[in-house]
Amino acid sequence: MLNATIAYDAIARNYSRTLARTATEPTAVRQTEYFKANIGKVKSTRDLINNSRLYSYGMKAFGLSDMMYAKGLIQKILEGEATRSSSLANTLHDPRYLALAETFNFAADGANATSPASLQQATISNYIEQTLKANAGQKNQGAQMALNFQRMPLQIMSAYSILADKMLLQVVETALGLPASLSQSPIDQQAKEISQESNVADFKDPSKLQKFIERFTANYDFKISAPTTPLTALFDNSGSVGINSSLLLNLANLRLGGF
Repeated sequence: MLNATIAYDAIARNYSRTLARTATEPTAVRQTEYFKANIGKVKSTRDLINNSRLYSYGMKAFGLSDMMYAKGLIQKILEGEATRSSSLANTLHDPRYLALAETFNFAADGANATSPASLQQATISNYIEQTLKANAGQKNQGAQMALNFQRMPLQIMSAYSILADKMLLQVVETALGLPASLSQSPIDQQAKEISQESNVADFKDPSKLQKFIERFTANYDFKISAPTTPLTALFDNSGSVGINSSLLLNLANLRLGGF
């Protein structure tokens, strides 16, 4: 199996080409053709949710495959006005729900919500991109996480944005070498720790973002390989030798420099 660094680099270097190739995969073609032929027939949130193929397509397109079962919640999100700060899509503080509600805007457009060509194109583009990431995850989950993180910077407004998203938090914790015990601290303490170790504004700088992702993949690969390598077996915490896994993790970071 490819490690995260190699798998991510292979996709990131040729992202447009890989995306185009993903769009031609038989399953993607078949599901996209069905979506294009039938989404215009959807006139209500209930129509969408009751059509399993369209519902699955839309949920995957917005990164919500893990919430497929929550049809009641999704219906309430779609029926709320996305522009209202008090709407469910906004109060959940998860950009995936807000993006879904803004695209399938039944509250504002009613029966015409699925008619715009912009909705169809945005959903299809998102679906292909999510498929690409899922394919990457089959080879290496770290690569999938890195690709997800690469597309999220504009949605990261503060340390609390990171804490609100499990995937973002895992990437940041891994990249910064933060202890797993941090999650047991009060939320404000967690935000303070993340803010002290990183500047979220840097994620909007492409070069700094890339450097951070490289740091994440290096640390991810180290953590995955550490339990089985002879070096870590020799210098683990249970032995008497004075080098532990935390020091080895820091040594891995030295290759990339600080962020």
